[in-house]
Amino acid sequence: MVFCVQRVRATYAVLLAGLTIVLVLSTQAQQADPSPSPSQHPTVQEGTFEQGTSKQPSDQTTSSPSPDSPAQKPATPTPAASEGVPKPPAGSTQLKLGSGDLVEVNVYNVPELATKTRVSSSGDLYLPLVGYVHVADLAIEEAQNLIEKRLADGGFVRDPHVSILIDEFSSQGVSMLGEVVKPGIYPVMGDRRLVDMLTAAGGLTDKAGREVTIIHRDQPDKPQEVELARTLTSNPESNVPVFPGDSVEVHRAPIIYVVGDVGRPSGLQVDNGRLTVLQALALAGGANRTAKLNDSRILRKSEGPNGITETKVQLKKILEAKSPDIPLQANDILFVPLSGVKVAASRSFEAAMAITTGLAIYAVHP
Repeated sequence: MVFCVQRVRATYAVLLAGLTIVLVLSTQAQQADPSPSPSQHPTVQEGTFEQGTSKQPSDQTTSSPSPDSPAQKPATPTPAASEGVPKPPAGSTQLKLGSGDLVEVNVYNVPELATKTRVSSSGDLYLPLVGYVHVADLAIEEAQNLIEKRLADGGFVRDPHVSILIDEFSSQGVSMLGEVVKPGIYPVMGDRRLVDMLTAAGGLTDKAGREVTIIHRDQPDKPQEVELARTLTSNPESNVPVFPGDSVEVHRAPIIYVVGDVGRPSGLQVDNGRLTVLQALALAGGANRTAKLNDSRILRKSEGPNGITETKVQLKKILEAKSPDIPLQANDILFVPLSGVKVAASRSFEAAMAITTGLAIYAVHP
């Protein structure tokens, strides 16, 4: 019995020694192979966030350039810093700056450079850091690019973004004159036409005619005459374009006077300037019973020796359709005398002018 116990102990000792030898050999084999397997060690990626930097993570491995490899090319500078200020396309109607304009200049993210100033008589703006900048006859986009270039070239602001806002615009506006409700200077923002400017000025007055004169800034010796339609939008040809610096004058409607022995002696303000004898007589209330119709006259200013011409009118025959109607012109005077009253030809104009004093003026839209 004792012999069996000793034999089991010896066998156990041999097995323990063999297991020890196997463990030692396995450890030595692992130390001899230095490359770890993917399952044993996680892959380390370069380009992870570093403390105090803004470096972004990347899936690509960055290798250091070798001494024999060519040097990398530097980054190409932006065109705004190396080229001139871009110009707008030819024929552009952009709003341009000029003397007297009050503008606000702002630099994005640099509130210290915000400035509100007026363009000087020489066309310059004085701005912090950059000094005087000539902006006369430049579009707003051109002026912004120019100021950005001056800030970048001087090293004051890196990649500046400038915006210009016009508070008061007086140099390139359109002057609205004559018979409009609110005469003045109105800015031209983009493409504008005659009806747009008339609307901005409050429309036409009750004394306005249909004749409009436009004096273009680039051709002051060639005024453009435009005849408006009865409704402003009914004739597209009269809705001509208007540009900055132009002057638009709406003329007063011409007046035709009807005086003498008529129902209502008056001045007829005709917007188109065209009226006939019968139309004028009807608008003046017709002739009275005591009128001497066939002795009526049209008095018209002329370059004659007396400054007037006198045309006899057979008004009774015209009323009876035995004679054609006669057209009148602006500032004509239709004089219908009293029956039995003789008016000397040399005194006709003076008598008619005396009668027109204090006449009521009526607007007529035939």
